[in-house]
Amino acid sequence: MSGIAPKSGVRALVGFGRTVADLAVTEAFYRDGLGFARIAPPEPLPGAQAEAMGLAGRRATQLRMRLGGQSVTFLTVDPPGAPYPADPAATDPFFQHLAVPVRDMGAAAAQLARLAPVPISRGGPQRLPASTGGVTAYKFRDPDGHPLELIYFPDGPAATRWRDAPGLFLGIDHSAITVTDLDATLAFLTGSLGLSVAERGLNRGPEQARLDGVDDPQVDVIALEPPEPAPHVELLHYRTPATERRLVFGPADRASTRSVLTAADPQSLSQRLRESGQTPLTSADGAAAYCAGPDGHGFLFVRG
Repeated sequence: MSGIAPKSGVRALVGFGRTVADLAVTEAFYRDGLGFARIAPPEPLPGAQAEAMGLAGRRATQLRMRLGGQSVTFLTVDPPGAPYPADPAATDPFFQHLAVPVRDMGAAAAQLARLAPVPISRGGPQRLPASTGGVTAYKFRDPDGHPLELIYFPDGPAATRWRDAPGLFLGIDHSAITVTDLDATLAFLTGSLGLSVAERGLNRGPEQARLDGVDDPQVDVIALEPPEPAPHVELLHYRTPATERRLVFGPADRASTRSVLTAADPQSLSQRLRESGQTPLTSADGAAAYCAGPDGHGFLFVRG
């Protein structure tokens, strides 16, 4: 899907950001386990972004890495924020995974296993029923606790989309966020941000339980796309089991993952967000803005 966003809306989802404890440890994990490559050496976070994310008074250092055509910016903050919560679950509203499509699940899982990541899925990669996509997937955590997913598409549009990507680990297909108020999140993403609903489904059954590491799940899965082709966003809304944790984290905290989107005019977008009841922060020069969604997931908007 493609199109032109409103002047004050978003254009594309261009990457992701994650707050971590140690850039060297993070780089080794993503490089050796998942095939990421650094874009540049560690460097200061651009001033406009630091200001928009409320980090202007802290030392913020970023490491930009890529996998295929997608990128992730890893961030350390001094003084640091809150640690990643203990005993996290897929149903927690701060859950946000990055889904990495792979050419061969067995080979990808074997390479990853050498780094002994903490698993989320029970019993290794799981093949989901055809009624819910027929993909094979495996969820696990990076050294800080951030969730990730390996995913193999056997056929269909997703398989076609990644067919010509080189390597074993092909890129970042989407980021999935767990939400507690589905209607509020849909209004946030499809209203001021201009994303559109591309697909809806309800996943359940023993395969989904093993994949998510929870008992007897019933989870709404809603895919949303930005105006220009890019990795997309998925919403995970667990009807059962429901989460009881309502923890919210900011950019300095290690549970923070941010979706990075371009906007023609971040300042005008911030105004639209305020009018809809959100509380965005904008840099003084208007080049960047930051807003938390209804469940606290971060969205960073940069001019582009």
